[in-house]
Amino acid sequence: MTDEWNQYNADIVTKDVNQADVVWLLADWAYNQLPYELLKQKKVVTTIHHITHAKFDDVARADFARRDAITDAYHVFNERTQKYIEPLTTKPIHLIPYWANQNQWKRSDLTREDLRRKYNLPVGDILIGSFQRDTEGAGIIQGIYLPKLEKGPDLFVEAVKHYVQTNEILRWTKKIHVVLAGWRRQYVIQELKKEKINYTYFENPPLEQVGELYQTLSKYLVCSREEGGPQSLIEAGLLGVPVISRPVGIAEQVLPAISIADKLWDGRESIPNVDSMKIPHSFGPYRKLFKSL
Repeated sequence: MTDEWNQYNADIVTKDVNQADVVWLLADWAYNQLPYELLKQKKVVTTIHHITHAKFDDVARADFARRDAITDAYHVFNERTQKYIEPLTTKPIHLIPYWANQNQWKRSDLTREDLRRKYNLPVGDILIGSFQRDTEGAGIIQGIYLPKLEKGPDLFVEAVKHYVQTNEILRWTKKIHVVLAGWRRQYVIQELKKEKINYTYFENPPLEQVGELYQTLSKYLVCSREEGGPQSLIEAGLLGVPVISRPVGIAEQVLPAISIADKLWDGRESIPNVDSMKIPHSFGPYRKLFKSL
């Protein structure tokens, strides 16, 4: 996101923080990578993507308060985050949607079948995708794979199991196959192996490859319990990939109600509508906010 912002808004960006009129903490947790005294002298916009309720303990609250003291305005992507932080601050909170980079996420000239062959995926199966980090870092070295619960990897496995069981009952001619991408997918892989569910994993592929993997899918599942976005809703929308999502993040901004469900198998997949988020138009509200400071 930083690279995209800098590329398309070079006329107002400086890499020298001392020359900046406004400092944008797009990664709120990274505020301590700049001198605190310097931040006190600047206008600071802090973006809060989402707050994980279960992890917002006394230490996290104290860190929020320390950052709040140097923040002039907050930016959030969805109403859930806005409502969560309203009791924590007296600073203004601006809800501005994500932007969608249609120049990055372009449809391939290859057909879905050709892309499946390219990546050695079963051409005739129902391919269900998930491209996110959802295993906690703690324990990985020891071979202990803990689910990053806010990302809902346990819910993803539950949903896939339901589809497989439904498949067996209804005797569909197509089989279920899971496509995984991203980093730290150990928990999901472990659980899929237990259930003997077929999958293919692409570890940390480049974005261009991720874009093609999206286009191999029958559907993409957003299983998170808490989200700022996720970005996958935007990427799937630009690439024309059907999605079913839990009611998190920006789901209601881009999906019809029939595609949003607590239990994903109760939803019907549809393609997210992200036309209003396309760049450069969607940069306008951000530029207006910074200028106002």
